[in-house]
Amino acid sequence: MKPNMGTTDKIIRIAIAAVIVALYFLTDLIPGTLGIILLVLAGVFVLTSLISVCPLYPIIGMNTKEKEK
Repeated sequence: MKPNMGTTDKIIRIAIAAVIVALYFLTDLIPGTLGIILLVLAGVFVLTSLISVCPLYPIIGMNTKEKEK
């Protein structure tokens, strides 16, 4: 798959994942099943950031990758 995520998009996803993980493990704000679902979402955010591909972007016609010169 062609990369379709820009640097800013990756940073935002990793930051959101870090906040979710911190809230889950350091506070009691995200309990039970909701916490597990959000941890899975955080994992997906990190994975898509590492491989620079979001599988939903082509479906909605989005691409945040900077254009090459």
